Amino acid sequence: MNKGLIGCLGIGGIILFIVLIGGCAVAGSYNRLVGLQQKVDQSWAQVQNVYQRRADLIPNLVNTVQGAANFEKSTLTEVTNARASVGRVQIDPNHAPVDATKLQEFQQAQGQLSAALSRLLVVSERYPELRATQNFQNLQAQLEGTENRISVERGNFNTAVQDYNTAVRTFPTNLFASMFGFQPRPFFEAQAGAEKPPTVNFNFGSPAAPPAATAAPTP
Repeated sequence: MNKGLIGCLGIGGIILFIVLIGGCAVAGSYNRLVGLQQKVDQSWAQVQNVYQRRADLIPNLVNTVQGAANFEKSTLTEVTNARASVGRVQIDPNHAPVDATKLQEFQQAQGQLSAALSRLLVVSERYPELRATQNFQNLQAQLEGTENRISVERGNFNTAVQDYNTAVRTFPTNLFASMFGFQPRPFFEAQAGAEKPPTVNFNFGSPAAPPAATAAPTP
């Protein structure tokens, strides 16, 4: 075997080795992105599950509250309308959205429902006969637990999105991400005013207090 052939084989072996190493790097990056994307979608599905659990509790809650004499109908209407608005937001429950606008629309609808439920529960404080019923107590406890779970699952989702987005934007994985169509995903964001409790008028429907008496003028 002449030296030229040996040299060609050596160069071919080196090229093959580089191609194999590069292929393994591409495969590894791709598989990592797939795994992170799956984790995002899994976290999104959990978010959807807890939001759906809350939506399923609302009809029973509304029926229970309707049984209270003179309960504010506007509060019940607000909850019912907010739940309907949530149902009109069409979003895939199994795949996290790529469009930030779509996620904001979903978050806004869920935020309106959260605010309406908060007002309903606060207003219910004025109806001791309602709060004394076992069914209402059970529903309130389930709703409070669900709200806590929503907060946890949204945090888990944001963590999964952060890990995925970091991989998508970090060199050299970002080269493969662009090649295979992996796009950054939007986060849940804290809404303005979300840290403030809803304003509730506890004197709703009560007669106004009489004006304070003034002292008679000194003669």
